[in-house]
Amino acid sequence: MIAFENAAYNYGGGELLSEVTLRLAPGSFHFLTGPSGAGKTTFLKMAYAELMPTSGHVTIFDREVKSLSRDDIAHTRRRIGVVHQDVQFLDHLPLAANVQLPLTVSGRKGSAQDLTDLLGWVGLGHLADARPPSLSGGERQRAALARAIIMGPDVILADEPTGNVDWEMSLRLLALLVELNRMGKTIVVATHDLNLIRQAKAQIAARVLRISRRRIQLAGADL
Repeated sequence: MIAFENAAYNYGGGELLSEVTLRLAPGSFHFLTGPSGAGKTTFLKMAYAELMPTSGHVTIFDREVKSLSRDDIAHTRRRIGVVHQDVQFLDHLPLAANVQLPLTVSGRKGSAQDLTDLLGWVGLGHLADARPPSLSGGERQRAALARAIIMGPDVILADEPTGNVDWEMSLRLLALLVELNRMGKTIVVATHDLNLIRQAKAQIAARVLRISRRRIQLAGADL
């Protein structure tokens, strides 16, 4: 589904990621760990073709990213939902319109019932008309997840989705991600929270990837 083959990324001051070789299989659940600045966000950006590898290869849905045109990349990203670390919304639009924005931008039409069902699923049905500045951190993160999956993606990439919420809300967000994975979605979550990883591994067969010395390794069972 998404594969890295000896991929590296160089920001100009030396390689941030080196010799990355791994495959994110359909329906898999991966956590990505590592210290701040290790390259977690860079890895996720490479996984949805926001960044191109400076060497090696990245393949998304069986296509080499370096061979994709701008239109190809846009089409490919419709199959990948991204929850960014710094959640951004259009503050002048109500929550429902913000969640529906990917459909609007792509020119696709979604039913009002589907939107209502999605907001209900993330527990925000009662806030459909609320403006983003009035939302709590947990509500913003759940809205970001709803926006990421409204296009029905095959893959969900989440960058520190629980970084600014309490433990109870972290578990609620994790439950939504686990449910998506059980529906067959491929999930990758970048996180510092080892307790969250342990909680997930008690429920599903989650694999843990650790960035260390610019390389990504499969973590052992010590988590």
